[in-house]
Amino acid sequence: MKKIVFTFLSFIIALSSANAQKGINFFSKTATGGKMLMSVDSSAKNVFYANVFQNQPNTAFNFLPQVYNVSVAIYFRKQDKPANYRYTILEDDKPIALNKSIDLTQLKAADIGEDEILRSANFGVFAVKDKVITIITYDIQKPQDVYKTIFYGKPIPRAKIQGFSQRFRIDKGVDYRWITDPKERTDLTFTEKDDELTIVKNKSDIDYLYSISIKDKQTNKTVFESTTWKYGGIISEDHQALPYVVFDKSIFKKSGDYEIIIQPLIKWEGCRNCDFSAKDIEKYITRHMLSVTLAEENYTKKELLSYTLIVALVIGLAFLVILYFNKKRNRKMLAEKEQQKNTAKLQLNSIRAQLNPHFLFNALSGIQNLMNKNETDNANKYLSKFARLTRNVLDDKELISLSQEKTLLDDYLQMEQLRFGFKYGINPSEDLDLDNIEIPSMLLQPFVENAVKHGISQKASDGKIVIGLMKQGNDLVLTVSDNGNGFDPQKKTNGLGLQLSNSRIALLNSIYKENRFTLAIQSTRNGTKISLTLTDWL
Repeated sequence: MKKIVFTFLSFIIALSSANAQKGINFFSKTATGGKMLMSVDSSAKNVFYANVFQNQPNTAFNFLPQVYNVSVAIYFRKQDKPANYRYTILEDDKPIALNKSIDLTQLKAADIGEDEILRSANFGVFAVKDKVITIITYDIQKPQDVYKTIFYGKPIPRAKIQGFSQRFRIDKGVDYRWITDPKERTDLTFTEKDDELTIVKNKSDIDYLYSISIKDKQTNKTVFESTTWKYGGIISEDHQALPYVVFDKSIFKKSGDYEIIIQPLIKWEGCRNCDFSAKDIEKYITRHMLSVTLAEENYTKKELLSYTLIVALVIGLAFLVILYFNKKRNRKMLAEKEQQKNTAKLQLNSIRAQLNPHFLFNALSGIQNLMNKNETDNANKYLSKFARLTRNVLDDKELISLSQEKTLLDDYLQMEQLRFGFKYGINPSEDLDLDNIEIPSMLLQPFVENAVKHGISQKASDGKIVIGLMKQGNDLVLTVSDNGNGFDPQKKTNGLGLQLSNSRIALLNSIYKENRFTLAIQSTRNGTKISLTLTDWL
């Protein structure tokens, strides 16, 4: 008999579960905020969905007062990578799924009426009545962007004002006058020493949901509103930080009644199957009346005279404001240009940091080559030149003089002569002051290195390199010529030096915008000529 009863009860429970799932209208999808959509009971009314808040930009709140079950799915666009997503599901703050990955095998195509076909994964069906289901998602590529979607199946608690605090000046600073557990109406008197009023609310898990406003009952105008609650400094008896707002007493222009309104930031008119009356909404709103008495009215004769003078000064002030914002805009533009220049300099330093090991690697290969050929004397001479050259190359100067650049090139070419036996010449114009004209450091070295390595390395003593430093008007023209076999300038190469040099020239142009760096390459079977022009450099 017991077995029959147990079997019957199991059947009833299974049938109830099936009916609950059957009651969800899976053909109707409602946005929840973020990437999620939900389906709820077919007969559910008053589904307040996708409420978002300025003070919680990554939080979406769904108020479901008459929903029993909700099915939630996440949707991915074509560019999304579901494998990167993680999710946690809480039921009344207790985890039922913790930092899980999306089950890629369960992904399916989903057409929700947009131009593209999305992919979706179902988180499951949740009993939400009198519960709070929270789903937290993030992309592991952007772990700082955590999105929280809340399905609130409980009645939203009505806010309660815990107290008021008036701040006033004393001889040694300020002090506070407290009113705790106020009734429906509170009388406040502001003297000339009072300057601030603090309103303290009870603590809840959804403080971000509430807004506060104060309305002048005489004019029916809102004189204060805020969606941001502060924490810290005001502690409850159970040692919890209570939320509060602070505002200046100047919002009260006249003595009279002012109404405090604290209400949830729910889009009451924007819901699905709405059947919520104004009376129903009022259940969630806290109202409190302040009877304010000002020791000094704001609108005195003296103030009226001041306002008259202010009106007379409006045109002058408007001119000053326009002038101020123009100057501010110009300062901002200059700051942006300086930032761009600094960024380009950092990138330039990065390229130099890549050129240095590239040069050092080639130089060490030269030493190894001489030693492999048992040319010990030449290897020692090469190493001596290399030591001085290394100190110059690793010197972190942005600009060096033409004479320093010439010395660097002399050392390098003399060093490479020991390997290949070519001839070279460095010919500066007589009208150039080599000691006082500066150029970016190691500007020509990568091109000279290419001339040696790819131009005349196979020609031995028949090879020749000529470097020219010339003045053409206000331009500085630097040339590197060799009598090698040439190459096709249009053809992309795997050479790192030339690629880095091109990138470096582009960055130099972004820094020295009034002095363009122009690179020209002429190459035939009889040789190659590199010309680098620094416009208006002299």
